[in-house]
Amino acid sequence: MVATKSTMLPLGTKSPSFQLQDPRTNNLVEFSSDTKGKGFLFAFICNHCPFVVHLKKHFPELFNKWVKVGIKVYAISANDSVKYPDDSPEKMAQEAIKMNFNFPYLYDESQAVAKTFQASCTPDFFLFNEKKELFYRGQYDGSRPNRSDEVTGEDLSNAVNLMLNGEESPRDQLPSIGCNIKWK
Repeated sequence: MVATKSTMLPLGTKSPSFQLQDPRTNNLVEFSSDTKGKGFLFAFICNHCPFVVHLKKHFPELFNKWVKVGIKVYAISANDSVKYPDDSPEKMAQEAIKMNFNFPYLYDESQAVAKTFQASCTPDFFLFNEKKELFYRGQYDGSRPNRSDEVTGEDLSNAVNLMLNGEESPRDQLPSIGCNIKWK
């Protein structure tokens, strides 16, 4: 596994709009300037990447909690599912059910949304405030596969708490590290 760092998109960048399919419900999910929320988290993940597998059991606890307080959470997979069948829409739907995701796990088949966000790895996290301005981009926490660090989500959790409390973005934002997105 080759570790790829996230592209550190400039803070304050406006969030792009999109429409993507949710394989679990077969519904088209839209995010636009009209979407309301206290914040917006976009998590570029997939089913097979060891970096995501290392964290994913922790996602429902935090992400579902944030959904309850008004943050819209969107998990997105942009991997080429032909070359990586574990990331197929059917398996994404199974994973979302198995992991009890109370948020959409969307399939970016064209990879256009990932390119618009400048996502480069899985996992890659983008947190936007209620004005849809980038507040945080970077790592979930300092844990990595095959290390003894506990998965805490502390970097992303700290950013969410600062945002919800109307404070400034975290000063030190470290890039996420993971498998590169499997481009077509």
